[in-house]
Amino acid sequence: MELKVYLEKKRAIVEEALDRFFPRPEGPASDVIEAMRYSLFAGGKRLRPILCIAGTASVGGDERDVLPVACALELIHSYSLIHDDLPAMDDDDMRRGKPTCHKAFGEAVAILAGDGLLTEAFHLMGRKDLSRPVSSPALLKVIPMIASASGYQGMVGGQVVDIQSEGKEVEASVVEFIHTHKTGALITASVVSGALIGGGSAGQIESIQSYGQKIGLAFQIADDILDIEGDIRTLGKGVGNDERKGKITYPSVLGLDKSKEIQRAMIKGAVESLGSFDHRADPLRDIAHYIIERKK
Repeated sequence: MELKVYLEKKRAIVEEALDRFFPRPEGPASDVIEAMRYSLFAGGKRLRPILCIAGTASVGGDERDVLPVACALELIHSYSLIHDDLPAMDDDDMRRGKPTCHKAFGEAVAILAGDGLLTEAFHLMGRKDLSRPVSSPALLKVIPMIASASGYQGMVGGQVVDIQSEGKEVEASVVEFIHTHKTGALITASVVSGALIGGGSAGQIESIQSYGQKIGLAFQIADDILDIEGDIRTLGKGVGNDERKGKITYPSVLGLDKSKEIQRAMIKGAVESLGSFDHRADPLRDIAHYIIERKK
């Protein structure tokens, strides 16, 4: 119950900041801005910005300092979902209980909406008028780290291998690469960026990074499992899609029981990574357990 209250409170803070930071649909580009807002405000857990906020708090930082970066992470995540749903990729009709962006606005506008969200994320991180003073050295570490986690070294690279592996028999190392890059990289960057802006020490950053890598993998395994065991009404999208499309997942390669075993080991290791942190890291500990207990 405490975690539920925490998540709702931080989610509300993120929602307010997103609405405040993000442009309104006006002017000649109003159509694409409307499509961007449609996907950005379609709901969702806001896990990545919340992890960023929790990362800052865990090292004694002020969450107000990190809000532009936290919101930028959600913009990047939303862009990835728009493109992931396109006919050329997963070809999904529903996302979070609503028609996907390309179903609502057409493929061309959806592609451009995703492009717009990605570029606006980096604009947002560089806008000094939106935040309290954040040290330039911290931002100079955070921005390239998030770019790397979003691009070919992270999310994009994982997505490419995911597409190329569909319907094939692959080694467990390939599915681990897909999961740690397509999903895990941005989750890790989220919590580490928070700790960097919060002024964490080198040792704290190393521990937070280990935590992020482990929960990132566990999160995607949880998605794999929910696609098998989840409820369509709770998820807001179809189930069984991975098997129908020949997707490479942990259950398809290693089986359901082994996948759950790996997931539990990742969460145990993530919590152990925070052993030197005090109570300020309790939200991170609780979020780790939530990742494998969630129903959507």
